Amino acid sequence: MELMEVILTKENLNRAYKKVVANKGASGIDEITVEELGSYIKENQEAIINSLRNRTYLPKPVRRVYIPKDNGKKRPLGIPTALDRTIQQAVAQPISDIYEKIFSEYSYGFRPNRSCHDAIKQALEYLNSGNEWVF
Repeated sequence: MELMEVILTKENLNRAYKKVVANKGASGIDEITVEELGSYIKENQEAIINSLRNRTYLPKPVRRVYIPKDNGKKRPLGIPTALDRTIQQAVAQPISDIYEKIFSEYSYGFRPNRSCHDAIKQALEYLNSGNEWVF
């Protein structure tokens, strides 16, 4: 099966939608909230899937907000629309399923159920067991 067809399966799209809803988050420039996303997708499902299949889908610009930092400055943050986050998730899931199988168990960057804290703990274990170098 071609990757695009895997991305567009009902199961994959539903899984992506549920993950976006569970993560909550602010609305993008279209102001559609994650609570409103389900009805929006139902109303526009055919057009969304066709635009993805035909490779004519264009994500909307991200909404720029500024998050205050401890030092008084502000950090810019881009917020995609809830639909764009769902589509990003739908694309990422099957790709992750493919590549996760071949990643080294020692790889921690941008991996599901792994964090930088896990990498630091593992590095400390190596150092505490006598290793002098950790990459």
